[in-house]
Amino acid sequence: MLAFGSPGSNNALTSSTCHTLLRELQQIWTDIGESEADRDRMLLELERECMEVYRRKVEEAANAKSRLHQSVAAKEAELATLMAALGEHTINSPIQPEKKSASLKKQLGLIMPLVDDLKAKKDERVKQFADIKAQIEKISGEISGSCNIINSLSTLNLEEHDLSTRKLSECQSHLRALQKEKSVRIQRVLDSVNEVHTMCGILGLDFAETVNNVHPSLHETSLAQYTNISDSTLEGLDQAILKLETERKVRYQKLKDVAGSLFGLWNLMDTTREERRKLSRIISVLDTSESKVVEPGALTLEVIQQVSAEVERLTKLKASRMKELVMKRRAELEDLCYKTHIQPDSSTAADKSSAMIDSGLVDPCELLANIEAQINKAKDEALSRKEIMDKIERWLSACDDENWLEDYNLDHTRYSGGRGAHINLKRAERARITVTKIPGMVDSLINRTLAWEDENQKLFLYDGVRLVSILEDYKVSRHQKEEEKKRARDQKKLQDMLLAEKESIYGSRPSPRRSNSFRKTNGYHANGNGSVTPSPRRNSVGCATPELQTPRSYAGRQNTYFKEMRRLSTAPLNFVAIAKEDTMSFSSIGGSEPESPPQG
Repeated sequence: MLAFGSPGSNNALTSSTCHTLLRELQQIWTDIGESEADRDRMLLELERECMEVYRRKVEEAANAKSRLHQSVAAKEAELATLMAALGEHTINSPIQPEKKSASLKKQLGLIMPLVDDLKAKKDERVKQFADIKAQIEKISGEISGSCNIINSLSTLNLEEHDLSTRKLSECQSHLRALQKEKSVRIQRVLDSVNEVHTMCGILGLDFAETVNNVHPSLHETSLAQYTNISDSTLEGLDQAILKLETERKVRYQKLKDVAGSLFGLWNLMDTTREERRKLSRIISVLDTSESKVVEPGALTLEVIQQVSAEVERLTKLKASRMKELVMKRRAELEDLCYKTHIQPDSSTAADKSSAMIDSGLVDPCELLANIEAQINKAKDEALSRKEIMDKIERWLSACDDENWLEDYNLDHTRYSGGRGAHINLKRAERARITVTKIPGMVDSLINRTLAWEDENQKLFLYDGVRLVSILEDYKVSRHQKEEEKKRARDQKKLQDMLLAEKESIYGSRPSPRRSNSFRKTNGYHANGNGSVTPSPRRNSVGCATPELQTPRSYAGRQNTYFKEMRRLSTAPLNFVAIAKEDTMSFSSIGGSEPESPPQG
């Protein structure tokens, strides 16, 4: 029986199709009525035709395979030749590992790109060798000092069978060594020439003459001029630079010494900015180190002579102004101590200093140096006191707010609708909040001051008075004031109780006429809105309100730096005004004329 499909084929779909066609053919033969012999004959013919088709296809495939074998072999040979020429023996053919399993087309597809890459690499390698050898010959001629550079491209004998990377690396290493040597030499020559040019400009020397002594080609400006980079040229430049650097150090030190004296005289005699500007270039030169001076003409002999002449002139002028300078620095010291509330050293007071200078008992320079040391000491102490001084300013500001608030509470028109009334109301609210913080401020200031005293092992003086003592006195006086206010409030409550008892007995209030008379006899004045304000002529509680001492009030008594005394409160206390009440003494209440009892 004829079997359709490829030999050994496992394709189920193809086998099924062949069987279907065979059954269809047998069915047609049955319908036609073909005999078994005819059927066998036609099946044999069909099988022979299929075999012919298979045989023809096999021959065509064998020829294609042979051609592919030849192509693969040729490419492998070409690949081996290129690999040997380029010296890449480490590259293995990609066909060998897959020769048993890969098809010929796949093998050819793998080797073709590699062959093409090696061809391109070979062409590039040839160009690299030609370029490297040309550069080697050129640089060798320059380093040897020869000016005749031969075009060596025509004399290169490139052996294409030796294009390996090893050979290329050797040529490249040789070229890099020559390039490095040339670059180093050229850079040394350029740096040295530039250094010589800069140094000559600074010192005011002739550059052309200096480099001519080394080699005539070093100062030529023509681009075609060949610059010598030999060892003798480099050594000559080094010697010239060393000589110029030595001269620069000598002149710089000399100028520094002279300018140091000049700056001291300027500061001592308060030379104006306009006069200093005449030598501003010298000042800018000395702001930098000796090795960084690059300004042309900065260290010429003329500049040094000019500065020396100015120092000599100011030295002669200094002798006649020493007393004036001492007095001025002492005034600066006193001003600094005044601003920082520090007691200045009395040993250098203006009158004493003047007397000592006039009598010749002390050198004015030594006295001036002593005052300078005192100024520096005062500055250092002011810096360490800064935190405490800031706290003092905040405390004094709070005391100012408290004084303002008390004056504000005494103003009977504070609730009127005049201009600025709402601003005062807001300020009063802020002041009340600030006043509540004063005790905490004082305690914090005392603790910080004590810590400062422990740290510095000395007392913290504020205008000559110990700050802790001032704060303790302030706390005591503030406590006394609070006690006075409390007694005043208690007396007011007792007066209110007596007045209420009187009204309950007699059944009516005093008439406005009699109320006014009571107020007048007791020293109070009614304001426009029915409240009463204590009269400044009489203290309602019978004793003066204690004065709250602050550093400023202490300063007013201790020294002349402060012109005014500050107190937290100097006005009489203000009582809460009630429309129906009268402030009167016990005797006035007891001696008043009773009203008629109320009618039932």
